[in-house]
Amino acid sequence: MKIRNIMMLAKAVSMLSSPFYLPIIGLTALFIFSYLNLLPFTYKVFVLLMVYIFTIFLPTKLIRFYHHYHGWTPFELGARERRIIPYVVSILCYFLCYYLMMLLHMPHLMGSIVVAALATQVVCAIINMWWKISVHMAAIGAMAGSLVSFAAIFMFNPVWWLCVIFMFSGLVGSARMILRQHTLRQINIGFLVGVITGAVTVMMV
Repeated sequence: MKIRNIMMLAKAVSMLSSPFYLPIIGLTALFIFSYLNLLPFTYKVFVLLMVYIFTIFLPTKLIRFYHHYHGWTPFELGARERRIIPYVVSILCYFLCYYLMMLLHMPHLMGSIVVAALATQVVCAIINMWWKISVHMAAIGAMAGSLVSFAAIFMFNPVWWLCVIFMFSGLVGSARMILRQHTLRQINIGFLVGVITGAVTVMMV
């Protein structure tokens, strides 16, 4: 019974830490803690809704349709060779989201969040051609890397926020290993890839 409860908890943590949530979390943080909080409430809701549609709703629905079409379980979809199409789907959705943001002349910082998430997906897709890494951990790592870059840009101390991210990353990494989706090495390298990609992308975009 205890093992079953642990597995259920691990599945819940894994679902709640989907890599698709990175742009929404990042934009929400910007709307609360940066000068973007001066934007009209309706405008912020519009942006979050648009980003939700293109970075969470569409990729999730399309990938779910893909694995249902093949009759694969989420565990079977986790195989390295079966992750290519989901990567392509999510990358296209993220790129379309960024393209629309540029067409609508949205503030540069908003776009940098989506670009960081997009870059993380691209890097993970490339690495996945030869070796499987954890995209969940890469997304959390990208949050940490982006936070460090934003701290340098806005000159604030990110230590406490980094502590929260590190604690959450430990929880997610443990969940992914309990579900036998990744090894410890895949977890660690995924996080490191995310940190580097997120930090470099935010600084360069």
